[in-house]
Amino acid sequence: MTDRQKDLFQKFAALASLLALTAVFSAVSPAFFSLGNGMTVALQVTSIAYLGIGATCVIITGGIDLSVGAVLALSGVVAALLVKAGMPVWAGMSGGLLVGALCGAINGLCVTWLKLPPFIATLGMMLVARGVALQITDAKAIGGLGDGFAELGNGSLWRVAKVGDDGFPDVLFPGIPYPVLLMIVLAIAVAVLLNRTQLGRHLYAVGSNAEAARLSGVDVRGVTLFAYVLSGTLAGLTGCVLMSRLVTAQPSEGLMYELDAIAAAVIGGTSLSGGVGSISGTLIGAFVIGILRNGLNMGGVSAFVQQIIIGLVILLTVWIDQMRHRR
Repeated sequence: MTDRQKDLFQKFAALASLLALTAVFSAVSPAFFSLGNGMTVALQVTSIAYLGIGATCVIITGGIDLSVGAVLALSGVVAALLVKAGMPVWAGMSGGLLVGALCGAINGLCVTWLKLPPFIATLGMMLVARGVALQITDAKAIGGLGDGFAELGNGSLWRVAKVGDDGFPDVLFPGIPYPVLLMIVLAIAVAVLLNRTQLGRHLYAVGSNAEAARLSGVDVRGVTLFAYVLSGTLAGLTGCVLMSRLVTAQPSEGLMYELDAIAAAVIGGTSLSGGVGSISGTLIGAFVIGILRNGLNMGGVSAFVQQIIIGLVILLTVWIDQMRHRR
């Protein structure tokens, strides 16, 4: 079985799991399969999807990024501090993106030039970024950011509402949230990059066999650095969007998000051994995690039991990936 066939098989299995979970939770709770809940799930999935897209590119090269949750928090609080200092919202969020890109670049340089194992390099960045986020905020949340800061995370497109007889607006269609639209645009853009560009082919080549790629003329260091910068930038974007949704910047936000991102990629068929993966599969994996959490919440399952279930799903998925790789 070729790598492409393995990827398609894993993607099909993830899609089948997604449909099965949807059917089960719809039978358990009539409210699950509703437009409002569907939009809620899509909005909740966006953070996992943004980080998962970056994680997919890094894992395809044979690396891993454990720092995205902490980089998310640091980028979000930097954006909030800049806005509080009087900068326009777009400039503050651009600053958050730059912080994420810088953290990703440092990760990439540690891996490519210092030859540190990706696990150690990104683990160190995770501690540094979290520590800086807590230090510059004195471990306190940043509030009072205004309606402009909240627009990206809470606005929606094509919202339809009319004023009822009681004088209050009656929402006919909640609209498509901006974070969901951004998720779709990012997924399409990175999928095109991976499948239709030379850089995308080089990412797969580096993950399949870095030495063979180098002998073929591929700039292995540059390609690997790009993957980590992209992952850091998307973590910065996630931080800005998430803090915008909360209208409050939390330096402790993003804990364990890196595991969700990696799990979404692996559930969708990305191999931890490198060289195999797709953005469409990662999106399916993100929705598997999102629907699982949403359905368990609606079923009244405690957060502790949810952690156990999702942990078991991650273990099962990684085991399947390892067995697939051995074959």
